[in-house]
Amino acid sequence: MTAQAVITDKAAEFREVLPEGGPLMALDLGTKTIGVAFCDASWRFAAADKTLPRGKFTADRAKLETLIAQRGAKGIVIGLPLNMDGSEGPRAQASRAYARNLAPLGLPLLLWDERWSTASAERDMIAQDISRGKRAERIDSHAAAVILQGAIDALAGGLF
Repeated sequence: MTAQAVITDKAAEFREVLPEGGPLMALDLGTKTIGVAFCDASWRFAAADKTLPRGKFTADRAKLETLIAQRGAKGIVIGLPLNMDGSEGPRAQASRAYARNLAPLGLPLLLWDERWSTASAERDMIAQDISRGKRAERIDSHAAAVILQGAIDALAGGLF
């Protein structure tokens, strides 16, 4: 893995440390699960991957490291749960702490506004006629894909 351990909420800073692009991994951090999504190397589309049960951080990090290695991820996008007025509360601070704990992986980390990600993922899944039970199992990974798509749209389109 690369030696860049930049943690930022600015897409431009994140983009600077990834001049060659590459696949990105996104995380939607819940209290019980972690939704995971990946995008292609050219940052065109994001896709839901797994929903991992959340446990002790060391075990979670080991699972994430395996996924990073398997998919060749060059950076990580973490959902930042801002309040509706844009301020940060305890959940946003927890996401920032999680990002700091992932810094030893050596990958750049982007904290991305996730305010409407779960609602958007839920709407998309309903539109696809996915049953309520299946939605409950998959919502976090789909929310991670929504977070990642927003971030890569900004990164690829220059909307920093």
